[in-house]
Amino acid sequence: MASVSPTTRRRERIMAVVNRDPMEAPHKTRTDALIAGGAGALSAVLALLTDPARSPDALGWVLLVASAVPIVWRRRNPLLALLAMIPFIAPYHALDNAHAAVMPQAWIALYTVAVTGRPLRTVLTGLGVLSVVVTVVLTINAHEGIQLLRISGWIVAILFCGVDMRVYRQYMASVLERAERAERTREEEARRRVAEERLRIARDLHDLLAHSITLIGVQTSVASHILTVDPDRLDRHAIAAALEDIAGTCREARAELRTTLEVLRDGRHDSHDRHDAEGPLPDLAALPSLVRAAEAAGAHVDLAVRAPAGRLAPATGAAAYRIVQESLTNAVRHAGAGVRVRVAVAPDSGSGGALRVTVTDDGTGPPKEGSVPGFGIVGMRERARSTGGTLDAGPRPGGGFEVSALLPFQEGEAAP
Repeated sequence: MASVSPTTRRRERIMAVVNRDPMEAPHKTRTDALIAGGAGALSAVLALLTDPARSPDALGWVLLVASAVPIVWRRRNPLLALLAMIPFIAPYHALDNAHAAVMPQAWIALYTVAVTGRPLRTVLTGLGVLSVVVTVVLTINAHEGIQLLRISGWIVAILFCGVDMRVYRQYMASVLERAERAERTREEEARRRVAEERLRIARDLHDLLAHSITLIGVQTSVASHILTVDPDRLDRHAIAAALEDIAGTCREARAELRTTLEVLRDGRHDSHDRHDAEGPLPDLAALPSLVRAAEAAGAHVDLAVRAPAGRLAPATGAAAYRIVQESLTNAVRHAGAGVRVRVAVAPDSGSGGALRVTVTDDGTGPPKEGSVPGFGIVGMRERARSTGGTLDAGPRPGGGFEVSALLPFQEGEAAP
């Protein structure tokens, strides 16, 4: 990591002090005590050098030093600190001492009122201070118009400087708040994406494992049945075919599982890179392999696929594939060998721009109430919802079970 130069760090510290709300600064009392001491020392220098003919006497020095003391509490109550100066500054000027000497603490108090208060309070304070100054100056010398104009200009300039700094700090605070809000939004979006990815992986694992394990179980039962029913007439070809189907199912499951685990191992890819690394997502072209696997488990499947013109979006094709996969798995699991299944995939004529996926069987459907529920139908609904579609699943009036999904796709997403 590149080191930050001392000049840059010093500039950052200075800007942090400038942008910080003075009411939230650390060690306020200690800092203001040092400022009060510095203002008192500067007042003493001005009293000695600016107007030697009006050098303060003993009472003047007491009033001059005392006028700087309220600066210690300027951030606790800015307006009260300013008002506390008036009983010292007014007699000091009335005694015709060096008038410029009390400016440091007076300007500091005025600036604090302007930078910490609302504009209305600042305006009223400025009018009040100007009234006091005019009264004091006219009492001392009615012909000091130039001096009065100079003092009034300084008062207005200090108040405007404080108001401008207050507006600047409010602007910087709003910029910081927007940046923090944007950062929180990015973090929430990242958490949402992680949750969606976890749900997607969970659905993939469920579809993969449930489908593969169910087929392996059925195929193993077939082999076991051949071995135990009539061992004297052993059909080696049937056993070999059953074992080969089991091996093929295991190979397919291993390939899909490896693809899913690659996503978990490497989180640096975005969605596009991930699709490239995984290879193409399963789509309608892969449905015949699902049918062959289900038929190897003893089911009788009638597949009818009429894909829309062009190429479906990968998400829509993958959702249709997973819905058919889970439906075949449920049919084989709950109805057993010999179940008849019809799979129909075609554009929906009633909604134009949607793919209708229908899987019907003549089996018993999902487990009855009271048995341990699974996540198959829930996962299929989430698959359909992820593409903006809907899914219905339930027993058929004439017996059997039906799964019907409507998966919208944009006309422009397919390129002929």
